Amino acid sequence: QVQLVESGGRLVQAGDSLRISCVGPGRTSTLYGGWFRQAPGKAREFVGAINWSGGDLWYGDPAKGRFTIARDIAKNTMWLQMNRLNPDDTGVYYCAVNRGSGSITDSGSYDLWGQGTQVTVSS
Repeated sequence: QVQLVESGGRLVQAGDSLRISCVGPGRTSTLYGGWFRQAPGKAREFVGAINWSGGDLWYGDPAKGRFTIARDIAKNTMWLQMNRLNPDDTGVYYCAVNRGSGSITDSGSYDLWGQGTQVTVSS
């Protein structure tokens, strides 16, 4: 069974940078690898996505200008580099795989998810 495993989440201070990883997106018929986040009491939010083969990138509004998604096909790994973090970025970050249906910004279009990694930004 294909699994996605996130890692790297931790407590950081406002203004810090952090990179989180996701191993496993390439082990299935991945068209897009996506990152989502969920803060307590809030809906899951689109952070960004990458076309797994071509490398095209899309970002949600909270990520634009601060976050960068990258992937290494050979290492079967995807990363989310987050810069200038602020307390509003606190939440559980999930990687997910879209195998070709629906909108890449819609969490319902992703059919494989990791367990999430907690990112906490203190002020």
